[in-house]
Amino acid sequence: MTDLNPISAWKRLLALPNESRTKTIVVAFLLSAACAVLVTAATVVLRPIQAQNRAAEEQIRLERLLSSIPGMSEIVAEAGGSALTSVVVDLAKGRAAEGLSSANLQAALDDPANWTQLVPEQDIADIGAVPDFAQIFLLRDGDRISLLILPILGAGYNGPIRGMLALRGDMNTIAGMTITEQSETPGLGARIEEPAWQADFAGKQIADDKGDLRFSVARGPANTEYEVDGITGATRTSNAVTRMIRFWVGPQGYGPLISAVQRGEF
Repeated sequence: MTDLNPISAWKRLLALPNESRTKTIVVAFLLSAACAVLVTAATVVLRPIQAQNRAAEEQIRLERLLSSIPGMSEIVAEAGGSALTSVVVDLAKGRAAEGLSSANLQAALDDPANWTQLVPEQDIADIGAVPDFAQIFLLRDGDRISLLILPILGAGYNGPIRGMLALRGDMNTIAGMTITEQSETPGLGARIEEPAWQADFAGKQIADDKGDLRFSVARGPANTEYEVDGITGATRTSNAVTRMIRFWVGPQGYGPLISAVQRGEF
């Protein structure tokens, strides 16, 4: 009759010579099983810690990003938050993109299939095509978004103009705007990088009560709540900034996202 006592079976296994194939296979199996259990247990125990570490690393990256953008740290501080988060959004749907994060966004944008070509009447920013996905930054005050920071791009007089546009929680008031890249004429269009000029954007309105886009860079001193002062001798650059901002807050840019935030759906 077979002895099913596990202790006896273990003793018989240990009594086998080390060269025994049975002993080698059983010991290897038991070691593998023990290692698997330990690894699984460690994964379960460490998962919350790893999630916290990733969140902390993401926050550090965001803070570094903000510190590299002139004036943006002050805008975030004024909005009263330090819990800045980033989200990759599907521009057409106005919601978070499934399966995309800052880690794999660039790989997605390297695929031409993830870009939408613009017809001339849509392309007021003169950029040719718009990415289907973009990384945006936001601050929440409870369930409400208090600040939305949006990367923007347009064609200037001498080359691309890149910037960051920050919107207040109503999604119609500009909290601030900063230019991160430009190649405009020094002393003229290049003045769009001057902090004093950029400071004029704070508090300006994008659209009127009917929802019509009204923001513009004026051809001189600003006269309305929708205008910022124009730059003398840089009409083309001023117009480029107007078109760039209007494009990105419009239907081909972040318009669907802005509408979702206003409805409380984001």
